[in-house]
Amino acid sequence: MGWRGRGNGSVCVCMKKSLFIYYPFAGKELLNTKLSDILDIIVKAGYEVVVYPTQSYKDAYRKVVSFTEKYDRVICSGGDGTLDEVVTGMMERTEKVPIGYIPTGTTNDFANSLHIPKDLLQAADTAVSGAEFGCDIGKFNDDVFVYIAAFGLFTDVSYQTKQEMKNILGHLAYLLEGMTRLFDIPSYKIKVSHDGEEFEDEFIFGMVTNSRSVGGFRNMIGKNVIFDDGEFEVTLIKTPKNPIALQEIIAALLISQIDTKYMYSFRTKEIHFESVEEIPWTLDGEFGGEHDEVNIYNCQRGLTIVVPAKSVKDLSLEGRKKKEK
Repeated sequence: MGWRGRGNGSVCVCMKKSLFIYYPFAGKELLNTKLSDILDIIVKAGYEVVVYPTQSYKDAYRKVVSFTEKYDRVICSGGDGTLDEVVTGMMERTEKVPIGYIPTGTTNDFANSLHIPKDLLQAADTAVSGAEFGCDIGKFNDDVFVYIAAFGLFTDVSYQTKQEMKNILGHLAYLLEGMTRLFDIPSYKIKVSHDGEEFEDEFIFGMVTNSRSVGGFRNMIGKNVIFDDGEFEVTLIKTPKNPIALQEIIAALLISQIDTKYMYSFRTKEIHFESVEEIPWTLDGEFGGEHDEVNIYNCQRGLTIVVPAKSVKDLSLEGRKKKEK
């Protein structure tokens, strides 16, 4: 359906066109009460809006891959999983369209990292009036991820926690579900290759990220993450020998410290994982399949995301260089 505004707001005659994709059940269904106001903000910014509520899993992906109309902007609203679907679809298109994001999920890791406002109306304003930012995107074998590819401890929490539980408890849902897994920790023997270096070890957890927030915890992987530098931050946690060692690992992560006794931490553009058994992976909080061989590659500035204009300097490599001068 097309929207041309309401009230007495002036609307540009030569309107740009936007596709607005949203997941109706994300978070606490907060979007539903604000939907009319959000559409009004988009229209008043000079856009004609085509609205598409997703109907099923991967529906946002299918919509983005298949649309034939010419859009100036694709705006999506939902959690990290909805954003992942939209980005994955856009990466398969020849002509890529800038993406605006209105986060309504439980943790909204990527939105927090990009300083996208938590307030839905402010986020909508950013989606139409913010700055276009060329952001790194990850390739995971034949798949795509926005900000995290991970395996091991806690990584199945997001996609195994029921939506109803996420809506009611928020962050606590992730923590409660995660705590039940401390007594059943799988360990994986993996050979890791990157930048001409190769090592093999037993791991309970690994993540390849482009984010300052993971699972709702900010700065767990450091404060100096840049989103267009062509590199991922890699954190691999070795299998602890006893419960005390596990507690030390979790404590170190929560205060953003890397304990080299138990962890590998480095940056890289490309990394390869090889294991004897197939390992379940999560991509942006959604199930990414089971694999015995994984190649991850950074597509530098692979996609344009709309962010607050004042945040570009903090997010970009160029901004960091200016700050260091």
